[in-house]
Amino acid sequence: MLRRLYDWVLHWAETPYGTWALFLLAFAESSFFPIPPDVLLIALAIGAPQRALRFAFICSIGSVLGGCLGYIIGWQFMAAVGERIVDFYGLNAKWETIRALYTRYDAWAVGIAGFTPIPYKVFTISAGAFRIHFGVFFLASLVSRSARFFLVGGLIYRFGPSIKAFIDRYFNTLVVAFTVLLIAGFFLVKQFF
Repeated sequence: MLRRLYDWVLHWAETPYGTWALFLLAFAESSFFPIPPDVLLIALAIGAPQRALRFAFICSIGSVLGGCLGYIIGWQFMAAVGERIVDFYGLNAKWETIRALYTRYDAWAVGIAGFTPIPYKVFTISAGAFRIHFGVFFLASLVSRSARFFLVGGLIYRFGPSIKAFIDRYFNTLVVAFTVLLIAGFFLVKQFF
């Protein structure tokens, strides 16, 4: 089933509605849909590298707005909808771990989930369920999702279609390395300033 969804997402890159599909996919993925928007972002950007940063912007806006929907689901509709989404992704057993992450790290939990391959939707829903300050949630989402999508769009803009194989092969490694460097940078700033 996931493979069919993946192929369905990719087919939008070959239609005149690719940009709208990217926005809607990014929106939906941030609150309930299983296929990440990176798939369509990469396909669209490779098809038109000069517009890669525009696609990254559209993807970022859609994702952050979808994250706001996820927040609302957790805040107002956790029992009716949110629990089903968490259950679908098999993360019920991790719910208390996610709560502990929010209690301890707040914006960092949202930021790391927004940038890495961790299912962001679970963190958007849980942010609402755990009543994380909406401004903190929104800012952490905006920064992390934009960083993620502009990294992909920027690489394609700079290197063109030849970078696709590199991104496909090393995406998770690149994201983890960038996240470690980002956290280390903030730690150093906190220690010395």
